[in-house]
Amino acid sequence: MMEIFFETKDVFQLKDLEKIAPKEKGITAMSVKEVLQSLVDDGMVDCERIGTSNYYWAFPSKALHARKRKLEVLESQLSEGSQKHASLQKSIEKAKIGRCETEERTRLAKELSSLRDQREQLKAEVEKYKDCDPQVVEEIRQANKVAKEAANRWTGMYHNNTDKL
Repeated sequence: MMEIFFETKDVFQLKDLEKIAPKEKGITAMSVKEVLQSLVDDGMVDCERIGTSNYYWAFPSKALHARKRKLEVLESQLSEGSQKHASLQKSIEKAKIGRCETEERTRLAKELSSLRDQREQLKAEVEKYKDCDPQVVEEIRQANKVAKEAANRWTGMYHNNTDKL
């Protein structure tokens, strides 16, 4: 489809393309409209409504400029990526300084690991005894007191109302 535009360097209406495309490029007449709309959506073909007709065109220079812009964008992204990669490599090298594997470092790493495991075990044990925490017990007592008062209010209201009957 693009070859039609590039070779003729002309402006077409849909009906013209539906006649030309099947003959010259072997595109089925039924799919010309869909292909053309797809090219318009991708920005490869320009479309303008003039009066009651839509006109379509695409020139090789526009495609060339679009490719150049895309190439410039990709080259700048590559440059940024290369700079980021170089800075990360420097950071890695900097971090490696003083991190050579020594017996003391290995021993401290094992000790750290065992202390973390011990901390997790202690947290689990504290969680197990949470129900015996004085603060939690006091909160439960307060909740029970409020529930008891509410129950007495409701049952008291019921008893007071039955006395009047």
